Amino acid sequence: MQISITKTTAPKQKPANYTGFSPEFTDHMFVMNYTEGTGWHDARIVPYGSMEFMPSTSVLHYGQTTFEGMKAYKNEDGSCYLFRPEMNARRVNISNARMSMPTLPEEDFLQAVKTLVEIDKEWVPSEKDSSLYIRPFFIATDPYLGVAISKTYLFMIIMVPSGPYFGTLGAVNIWIEEEYVRSIRGGTGYAKTGGNYSGSMIAQARAQQNGYQQVMWLDGIEHKYVEEVGSMNIFFKIGGKIVTPALNGSILSGVTRDSILRLCRDFGLETEERPITVDELFAASEQGTLEEIFGTGTAVVVSPVGKLRYKDREILVGNGEPGEVSRRLYDTLTAIQRGNMEDRFGWRVEV
Repeated sequence: MQISITKTTAPKQKPANYTGFSPEFTDHMFVMNYTEGTGWHDARIVPYGSMEFMPSTSVLHYGQTTFEGMKAYKNEDGSCYLFRPEMNARRVNISNARMSMPTLPEEDFLQAVKTLVEIDKEWVPSEKDSSLYIRPFFIATDPYLGVAISKTYLFMIIMVPSGPYFGTLGAVNIWIEEEYVRSIRGGTGYAKTGGNYSGSMIAQARAQQNGYQQVMWLDGIEHKYVEEVGSMNIFFKIGGKIVTPALNGSILSGVTRDSILRLCRDFGLETEERPITVDELFAASEQGTLEEIFGTGTAVVVSPVGKLRYKDREILVGNGEPGEVSRRLYDTLTAIQRGNMEDRFGWRVEV
């Protein structure tokens, strides 16, 4: 793929002292067009800035859009790494297929990401627990109000420095949602598409109003099986085993989820991917076998859970602090990502 490059003539000052996503994006962005009958064309890197769209642009009305989330990490020696980017390239095509959007050759996706990171490498922070967050996304661009599959699209990548998502590895408290659901089997739960996230905000607001940081989603049919937490996959340590909901079509197949499962097995921990009910969790708590709960995702890596609330019941997980497995997983995975530990799995890709 040929990529034209136009560098900015007005580089911005790098941000400092931020938690979560910085308000300042990097100097450049990647843009490529798709036209039915022609395919993907005009790959380019240009200065980051606003873009003009017609009010009738189809993505604004019918939500034909997908995205990915990934990071670049910098080692103390200045080396810069991506983490398992081939999984993002593969998953975005699964999302695009579900949303009736054109797929992109994986090698083109990877080339676009690597080239943009290379150009803005100075934006990759080197501070502990910080990284450069990379957001590739696809949008439908036909200026047409009929409900139809778009014939034109944009593939874009923007990037922003990111600090610790919740500030520290401290445990978060979880509200189990009773009314709303994130997705159902046959829906779009396994795709990274905007509607999955906008539809979740009402429950997230309810949780925060009640003093909880995140929402635990239940299945959309029987409303009793645990699926995800916020935008994270979820794990439980029950009786010494690491248990996580099985991928069933309504749960996103997380890159971090897959990495955590492999690390757990490498640690000698038994893992299970199976349905888990809320009642099982509360029963395990009463029996003293619910030892840890933690969410996993690109932004947070590992997010331990301190409390769990469902209807009028609340349980304290462990002593309300991050558990031993959560800490070990976080420390190990971030060390691999940043190049501070041997990568026996072949996950790091140097830029």
